[in-house]
Amino acid sequence: MRALVYHGPGHRSWEDVPDPVVESPDDAVVRVDCVTICGTDLHILKGDVATVEPGRVLGHEAVGAVEEIGAGVRTVAVGDRVLVSCISACGRCRYCREGRYGQCLGGGGWILGHRIDGTQAERVRVPFADTSVYRLADGVSSEDAVMLADILPTSYEVGVLAGAVRPGDTVVIVGAGPIGLAAVVTARLFSPSHIVVVDPAPGRRAAAAAFGADVQLDPTADDVLGRVRDLTDGLGADVAVEAVGLPSTFESCVEQVRPGGHVANVGVHGGPATLHLETAWIRDLTITTGLVDTATTPSLLRMLAAGRLALPGLVTHRFGIDEMQDAYDVFSRPSETGVLKVALFAADADVQGPAGAGLTRVPG
Repeated sequence: MRALVYHGPGHRSWEDVPDPVVESPDDAVVRVDCVTICGTDLHILKGDVATVEPGRVLGHEAVGAVEEIGAGVRTVAVGDRVLVSCISACGRCRYCREGRYGQCLGGGGWILGHRIDGTQAERVRVPFADTSVYRLADGVSSEDAVMLADILPTSYEVGVLAGAVRPGDTVVIVGAGPIGLAAVVTARLFSPSHIVVVDPAPGRRAAAAAFGADVQLDPTADDVLGRVRDLTDGLGADVAVEAVGLPSTFESCVEQVRPGGHVANVGVHGGPATLHLETAWIRDLTITTGLVDTATTPSLLRMLAAGRLALPGLVTHRFGIDEMQDAYDVFSRPSETGVLKVALFAADADVQGPAGAGLTRVPG
C-alpha cells in the first residue's frame, strides 16, 4: 500500500510500505476512506516531537471500513464504517479507568502516527479496537466525522471543558486555526455572553465570525486587552483558550483573564514560555494543559448525527489520498492558501452524505 512516511525533520514521502496486519487479538485493520492532516503533523515535520522516529507513517485521524479484526474484538465487525480516534485506549489501566485515555499506561494514548504507524495511508492497524474506533451512524458524512477524530474533542476537552466555560462567560480564543474554530463551535454549547477570537489573519477572523464568534480582533492593530476589558466591566475574560502554541500567545492569554479566571492551553508548544508569577501569583488563576482523551467523542458523534453540531466551512480543501504531498504543501502554507482543514478521500470512498458528494480537488 501507499503511505506518507516521515524521514526526519523536513523530509516526508508518499511511498510503498507493507500492508498492516492484525498483530494482537484486540487489533482491527481499517481501510482508510477519508483522512486529514493535523497541525501536530507539521510540528513533527519541524522536529518538535523527538519521540517520532524516521520511517514512521504519520497521521492519527481517519474514517474508513473495518477489513479485518482480531479474535478478541467484540464491538465492531468487518464491514463496519468507523471513526478512527487519535487516541487509543487499553481500557484497563488506572488512567483509562478514570477516562484519561490520553495518558494510557497499557500501550495506548497518542500512538498512531507517533509510536506506531498511523492513518495517512491506504490502510491502518488500530490497536484496542473495542475502545479506540467508533461506529458511524448512516448519513453522517466522512468529512464531518473525521473532524471528530481529534480537533473537536481536543478543543472541547482541553479548551472548553478544562477551561470550565459556563453560561454567560466571556471567552477569549487566541488563534483562529482549526483548533480555535473548533473551540468556538464547542464553547457555544454553553451559551457564553461573548466569544472573542484573536488572530492576525483577516480570512481566519472572518471564519471565526461565520462559526459564531461575536468579536474578532487583530492583535497587530487592535487593543485586545482594552477591548476585552470593555466587554467585562474592566475585569478581563472568564476563560482564555490558547490555540496557537507560541510563547507570546500563551502570555497574552494569562494577561487577558480576570482574577479567578482560567487559561486553558491547547496549543502545541515547541519551546518554553514565560509564566510571570511575579504578577500572576496574586490573581487566583487556574492554568491547565492537556492531551485530548477523546472521552467526549461518543457524545460529540451523537450531537453530529442529531444535527446539533454543525461544521460548515471547516474543510476548505479536498484531495484524493494519492495527492497527499500536495495536501501537505497547501496545509503548511495557510497564509498563502487560506486553508483551514484538508480532507483526503480514497478513490472508492464510501462518504455517506452530502459533504462527500461531487468531490473535486480545491487547488492551493
